[in-house]
Amino acid sequence: MLKKDNLLFTAWAASFTAMLGSLYFSEIVGYEPCELCWYQRIFMYPLVLILGIAVVKKETNAAIYSLTLSGIGGLISLYHYGIQKVDFLTDTAPACGRVPCTGMYINWLGFITIPFLALTAFTIIFIASLLIFKGKGE
Repeated sequence: MLKKDNLLFTAWAASFTAMLGSLYFSEIVGYEPCELCWYQRIFMYPLVLILGIAVVKKETNAAIYSLTLSGIGGLISLYHYGIQKVDFLTDTAPACGRVPCTGMYINWLGFITIPFLALTAFTIIFIASLLIFKGKGE
């Protein structure tokens, strides 16, 4: 049986890992984030703080905030991944700043890109938050 505290920690760990990963790619490897990457960061980084405080204080009510932020961030990631991998979306993608959003710095195994990694983290956070919100993790 999943406990709410464990779900909350899982959501925080996913957000923290995603933040570290994005900082690694931009600050250590030197990949410049595109505009959509910045939007994803805008929705991910506050989750680290919100969920971190929630874990320490055992405040499962924070799930409503993480549910909202991860849902919106996940949709941005899904769109970003789509314009990288789906031809008709790539062809009609708007120009978005100095770094094209259709560019792929990484393409591990032919499908794992940075937006895919962000989408995975947002999905983990969303599902954990949804389970907490629905009261499944007693």
